[in-house]
Amino acid sequence: MNRHSGPVRGGQSSGPQQDQGPGPRHFRRPLTTAVAAGLGATLLSSCGSQQLITFGDMASGYNREVAFMSIFAIALSVIIFVGVSYALFFTVNKFREDKNTAEPAQFHGNNRLEVILVVVPVIIVMFLALLTVRSMAILNPVAEQSTKIDVLGRQFWWNFSYPETTANAGGNVTNGNELIMPTKQDVALTITSGDVIHGFWAPNIGGQRAAMPANLKTWNVDTDRAGIYQGNCSQLCGGSHANMRYKVIALDQERYDTFLAAAKAYRAPEPATRSPEARGYNLFMKGKPSTGALACAACHRVQGTTAAGAAGPDLSFFGTRRTLGAGMWEAMTPEHWEAPDAKAELHAWIKHSPKVKPGSLMPTYDGSEYLVTGKKVKGGVLTDREIDDVAAYLRSLKLPEEADYWNETPVYGSTDAADNTSAQTAKTSSPTPGGNQ
Repeated sequence: MNRHSGPVRGGQSSGPQQDQGPGPRHFRRPLTTAVAAGLGATLLSSCGSQQLITFGDMASGYNREVAFMSIFAIALSVIIFVGVSYALFFTVNKFREDKNTAEPAQFHGNNRLEVILVVVPVIIVMFLALLTVRSMAILNPVAEQSTKIDVLGRQFWWNFSYPETTANAGGNVTNGNELIMPTKQDVALTITSGDVIHGFWAPNIGGQRAAMPANLKTWNVDTDRAGIYQGNCSQLCGGSHANMRYKVIALDQERYDTFLAAAKAYRAPEPATRSPEARGYNLFMKGKPSTGALACAACHRVQGTTAAGAAGPDLSFFGTRRTLGAGMWEAMTPEHWEAPDAKAELHAWIKHSPKVKPGSLMPTYDGSEYLVTGKKVKGGVLTDREIDDVAAYLRSLKLPEEADYWNETPVYGSTDAADNTSAQTAKTSSPTPGGNQ
């Protein structure tokens, strides 16, 4: 079965609807929209993200197949419920004591009834089992031509690596907390965890899958529609489980190829001499031993430099990304990380990450204590100007403009109607007390 052929069910449009108000823009049925938005709001009501988890997205072949199977399961459930309820009330009403004063007839069993009560459930279960096996046979096989992406979950962030694309500077193309994928084809995600069990959950492109340590599981996701979707960790994994988010950016093939080519050729820009970026680069690579400030390069990778750390998210394209702290903050204004609010968020994050995201393992740079393998360690010190220099270097790590995957990509599930026009016009969210770059 070709899961990507034919029109999308559910009457979804190819772009966001401007006149529908807040909530998922790709549903036309008001009840479904209301339920999905309500559930998403409940799930994320304590979060600072402006984008909600949305359900029932029929732009995904995975979701269409599951919906097809669910129709029969739900229909049978309704029939059984109505039938049992009718039998119950009919029996209670017919054989009420005030209507039957005679001694009830005495008999032993009812062979016909017993056969019916055994055979009918067996037939129902066998029918549902066949539907399930059929759906599994369609959804589970991973085709050789699938686009392959490796997913790593760690407390409390995500890394997305492209094993078939080796960067010219060495190593695989990798991006932290933002998954870029093509539309109209299967994408094979190989998921694992670097610490505890996490749950990979982006319902717009497929179902949930567990990310387990030392265990590689590959499965298909897909969507027929370009857009930006919300993903979350769905498995309780620690103090900032609710702050372990990510974005899925689905691009048409041409734009995806442009991104991948630019990412492959990317090398971090050389900062101008004596510029804030140059000072930030030195601090990023070497830290400040005199005050105990650790080098960022020890934990983070930046493509095209000697920074090759693997303990934290890849920062190669940080200036192009619009999220910070694994989605805790979103720099969605046209100024992105140059906006005053976004600059303040980035500064606060670098200065004392565990203060704004409980459980973050990133060192502090204001001299405060932080936890390392359960033990308190005193952090190093950087001045506010030095922190701003590091932030300036991070903001300079950008892909070429034509490879900016956020530009003109619709945002689905946004709580702000303006956000659904494109990522260019979305608002910047406020920091929430309570992940990782």
